[in-house]
Amino acid sequence: MKGFTLLEVILAITILTIAVSGAFILIIQVISASAAVQSKLIAFELAQEGIEIVKNIRDTNWLEQTTIPGISWDDGLDAGSWEADYISEDLSRSFGSGTYLYIDAHGFYSYFPSANQTKFKRKITISKEVEQPERLKVSVEVFWDDKGKIHQHIIVQTYLYNWRPQ
Repeated sequence: MKGFTLLEVILAITILTIAVSGAFILIIQVISASAAVQSKLIAFELAQEGIEIVKNIRDTNWLEQTTIPGISWDDGLDAGSWEADYISEDLSRSFGSGTYLYIDAHGFYSYFPSANQTKFKRKITISKEVEQPERLKVSVEVFWDDKGKIHQHIIVQTYLYNWRPQ
């Protein structure tokens, strides 16, 4: 017999199609998982940055106490939920609007719409405890959209203390 029959050709094409489609499905799953891991990593870094913003405001207050005697260590860190970024260091905007973060050409995130909008939102919540006035509880939540679903996987909390009382 010199050639293949039609049945053999169809069977060979079917086996080859199954093998190739299996590889494509695996590649698509790896790309999807990689994107999910990248989003979680960015969200974690944005949450950590939120904590650092609040620490920076506290530390700035300590530095200003040398020149402005009446300033408190927690000045500007009122209880509530806020949006903030390092560019403005401003905790005056309410988070209720649910503003998306933007990313500029240098890779810096901010709330200024002069850059590209991202899928991330950040909420910084500061709580003051009556029984411990020298302590602030700071929680940062990062939300993001992924295929029409809102994710809230990253929540970072810390306590800030007035370890440098006047």
